[in-house]
Parts: sequence; C-alpha cells; structure tokens
Amino acid sequence: MAYFLTAALYKFVELSDFAALKAPILACCNDNKVKGTILLAKEGINGTIAGSPENVYEVLAFLRRDPRLADLTHKESFSDKLPFYRMKVRLKREIVTMGIPDINPSQMAGKYVKPEDWNKLLDNPDVVVVDVRNDYEVSIGTFKGAINPKTTSFSELPEWVRKETALREKPKVAMFCTGGIRCEKSTAFLRSQGFAEVYHLEGGILKYLETVPEAESRWEGECFVFDERVSVSHGLKPGEYELCRACRHPISKEEMASELFVLGVSCPHCHGTKTEAQKKGFSERQRQVELANLRNQIHIGASYNSQEKPYETTS
Repeated sequence: MAYFLTAALYKFVELSDFAALKAPILACCNDNKVKGTILLAKEGINGTIAGSPENVYEVLAFLRRDPRLADLTHKESFSDKLPFYRMKVRLKREIVTMGIPDINPSQMAGKYVKPEDWNKLLDNPDVVVVDVRNDYEVSIGTFKGAINPKTTSFSELPEWVRKETALREKPKVAMFCTGGIRCEKSTAFLRSQGFAEVYHLEGGILKYLETVPEAESRWEGECFVFDERVSVSHGLKPGEYELCRACRHPISKEEMASELFVLGVSCPHCHGTKTEAQKKGFSERQRQVELANLRNQIHIGASYNSQEKPYETTS
C-alpha cells in the first residue's frame, strides 16, 4: 500500500519578490507530482503539500535553498490516500488573512510555549486560553476550558479582541490554532493592542497531538485539517469526521445518519439554507463523483460553489 506524506509549513519573513517565486515553486511541485496549496505574500509563505515522501522532501529542499527560507520548518503526517487533488501556488496580500496592516509576527509575536509545556500553562490560574480558530473547527475539538470566539473567519478576530472583556480579567493570555500561523499573527495583534504577557502554542495543535502522549493530553475531540483527511486525532491519525460537500462543515457519523443528511447535497448544519438551484448543482456534482469512482478515477471537478467554504491553507 502506498503511503503519502503531508507536510504543513509556514514562515513569516520578508519576501519582497514573492510574485517572482510563484513559477519556479509551481514547476518544482509539478515536476515532483506533489499536490496541495502554497500561498506567497510579502509577509512570507504558508502551505500544505502532499505526495510520496521523497518527492515532498525534494520540494522542501528546493524551498530551503532560498536563504530566507533556510530554516523553514514543517510538520509531517502520513495517510494511505493523497489528501489533495491539485497543486496551486497563489499570490496573496497576507499568508493568513487578518486584514490589519502593519502587524509583523516575525517581530511582534507572543512567547512560544513548547507542546510539552502547554499543560502547565493550561493549569495556570493567571492565564486565559483562547482558541483562535473558526467556530466550525472548534466544534469538533478543543482544549478544555478554552474560550471560543465563535468567529466564522480569522478576519473577525480583531473585533472580538477589542470587545471581549474576559481577555482583560487575567494578566496572561495564551492562544492556539491548528499549526501555529494564526497564533503568531493573533498574538502579534494582541501585543499591538497593549497586552503585555501573551503566549502561543509552538507548532499548534498538530504538534501537540504529535508530541504529547494521549494519556497526558488535555485535548478533547479531533482537530480539523484543511485537506481531504478532514480531521486528525492523537498521533495525527486520520479522524472519524467526513465533510459536507455543500457547506464544507465537518460532520460526524451520527450526523450522517440524520434524515437531514443527503450525500453531497446537505447535512444537519446546512439543511434548508441552500436554494433549489444550488441543491441541483450539488446533486449533479455528486453524480459525477460517483461516476468517477466507478471508473476508478479521481474526481477533481470540485469547482466549489461560491457559497461554500473552500479548502484553505490555514494553520
């Protein structure tokens, strides 16, 4: 059985020539049959790629030949299915969109806390802990006691920070996210707002689940990931959740048993929210997927409707 390596990577670093990097990076990925998404912006690089281990390592080595990315780190997980169908390199204003100018995580981010020290921070009564991911991610797993800002996009977080009084009730704030990138930017924003003691989980939830033994873990549930695995559990093993192809919300086996679930068309989270035209389009897409499966082909015609949450490279 073939095993595929998924590598999640990011780095905040000045890339003034980021547009010129797109073509050579895409060519390297295509030459190595690597799939996924890489985002480039003036503030850095963010991506998740997958393929055979030797080919993924070849792409990572290519990226690190740029002196600015020489110390680029990545997180690894393995699966028996390729979690991406296409390779995209995109130019962006931000590698993770907050919408606040002049935030420089490479200089302003909070203090890193290693996964093995995170439990101690969670037990500190002087710390308020915040999950900076979006509500649909938090819904399937988080750290016990963490505040959920209930955002639908990362760009909503600054306004939540400005209004949330609980952040000011304790002297220290600790933040966490999937892979670390949103933590760095959110803690940088907090520092710009006058918060003195700000911490974040180094490597994010994924590094915690990889590093901390399950018996010692404070994590409850599964961690949503932005690829076809949908979620992972301790040890970064593929989780139990599937994805509603209509609303892009993670769904459990219990939700799939609901009468509101129609494969490829609706789930309990989006039932009754789509137009007849949208449902007709979803039904046709599902029919094409099933035809592709019968032919033993990969269906990549996922031209996601504008109402959907597309897969992002958001760690």
